[in-house]
Amino acid sequence: MVNLDDAIIARLESHGETFEILLDPAVMNFLKQGKKVNIAEFLAVEDVFKNSSKGTRPAEEKIKEVFGTDDISEIAKKIIEKGEVQMTAEQRKEMLEAKRHQVITYIAANAINPQTKLPHPYVRIELALEEAKFHVDPFRPIEKDIDEAMKLLRPLIPIRFEKSRIAIKLKGEDYGRCFDDMVHYGIIEREEWAADGSWIGLMELPAGTVPELTEKLKHKTKGSASVKMI
Repeated sequence: MVNLDDAIIARLESHGETFEILLDPAVMNFLKQGKKVNIAEFLAVEDVFKNSSKGTRPAEEKIKEVFGTDDISEIAKKIIEKGEVQMTAEQRKEMLEAKRHQVITYIAANAINPQTKLPHPYVRIELALEEAKFHVDPFRPIEKDIDEAMKLLRPLIPIRFEKSRIAIKLKGEDYGRCFDDMVHYGIIEREEWAADGSWIGLMELPAGTVPELTEKLKHKTKGSASVKMI
């Protein structure tokens, strides 16, 4: 458990009352990466305060009125989501930049231009989001940031999420060195070994990752891998 002197404060003001919790600053690293965390595990003190520096607590009935529960895990989660977390400007900047990169990377990997059936480059998505004045929320689930980004992108560029199905043929000796890459990018739906010893598989994967997987397979097989869209 973090030393109280090193804890940061998350604060929510509601119903004319202030509610504070003391957090291990390590939680910021997980939130910065967009990971889901159990906030209660990062509490320096398993309690909610009216003024943490003085150690005063809000009335129990006030806690129930605002949060609808006395479960510290649920209270902490709501304070994080709806309130403000004390952090330096540099910490906030790093968190926003990291999460913005995560959103753009996800969209670039999973979305395509429906007119060309090709993925949009990272930079094109980044510039379009800048034009749309998109802002990530450091404490919002990343899925909601992605949804918001897609809403802003659609009027600016042709884009949609799409899965692709591809057929892959590899020489038997290449299968082992390519397997990890294939299962990393998608799902192998069907596979069989041909009479000549080659491996043939049918995969489903995010459309935006097809060129990247194709390039990796070609590189690892010295160009002998065959990849065809279904």
